[in-house]
Amino acid sequence: MLLITGATGALGTLITTGLTARAADDVVIGTRSPGPGRRRVDFDDPSSLDFTDVDTLLVISAGAAEDDVVIARHDAVISAAERSGVGHLVYTSLSGDGDHLTYALAHRWTERRLRRSTLTWTVLRNGLYAEFLAAIAAPGPDGTIAAPLGDGRLAAVAREDLAEVAVRVATDPAPHAGRTYELVGEEALGGAELAAAIGGSYEPGTLEATRAAVTAAGEALPFQIPMLLSTYSAIAGGFLDGTSIADNALRTLLGRAPRSALEVYAAATRS
Repeated sequence: MLLITGATGALGTLITTGLTARAADDVVIGTRSPGPGRRRVDFDDPSSLDFTDVDTLLVISAGAAEDDVVIARHDAVISAAERSGVGHLVYTSLSGDGDHLTYALAHRWTERRLRRSTLTWTVLRNGLYAEFLAAIAAPGPDGTIAAPLGDGRLAAVAREDLAEVAVRVATDPAPHAGRTYELVGEEALGGAELAAAIGGSYEPGTLEATRAAVTAAGEALPFQIPMLLSTYSAIAGGFLDGTSIADNALRTLLGRAPRSALEVYAAATRS
C-alpha cells in the first residue's frame, strides 16, 4: 500500500490525482479528516500515526508553521514509520539553492533525520513553484509588477511537473533508494520577463515597502512575513536562479521537457 500525507494542499491534490489514476486500488490518502478512501493521519496526534501496512509513505512537508512545530511533526512521522516498518519513505523537500530561505531549516533537519533513520528513503528537493511566483510577483491593476526582485531571477518550476515526478518515484521507489533529487526549473525568470509575459511593466519596490504593505494587510501570520521577505531577498541576491544546482534531475525524471514556467506564471496571474 502507498499512503500519501498532506494530500489536501495544492501539491498534494495534484499528486493524489496522479497516484489514484496510476494505482487507484493501492493508494490511501492520509488527512486530518478521514472519509471514504481516507485514513486519519495527524502529525500532532501520535495515536494516528500507525503505518503498519504501508509499503511506501509519501510525506509532503507538514506545511507553514514555526520551525519547532514542523520539526516535531516530521520527527513524529519518521519515528512512526520506523516503528511500523515502512518499506520506503519519499519526502518532498526544498531545492539545494534555497538554504538562504528562512524556511529551509526544517527541510534540512528532516533530510538529516532521514539519513539517520532505519528507513529506505528518497528526497525530492523541489524548487519554488511558478504558481507561487505568480502570487508574490503579481501585477497590480495597471499591470505593474512591483515585487522587490531586483535584477534577480528564479528558476521556477510548474507545480504539475513536481507532482508528476513525485508520482513516478512513489509508484516505483526502489530505483530511487537513497537518492536526493534536485528539481528546479530550467528557465530562470526575472521581473522583466514576467512583465513582458503579461504585457505589463516591472518597477521593483523595496523590501521595506513590501514588509510594510504585507504587515498592513494583516493577512499573514507573524512568522510568514520573514519567510516572504527572505524569498524576495534570495531571488534578488541571485541565489535561486538555478546556476548553483549541479545536477537538475527534473527533465530526467519527467522523461520530457518541463512545462514552461513563464507560461504557467502568465496563466496563474489571469486566473
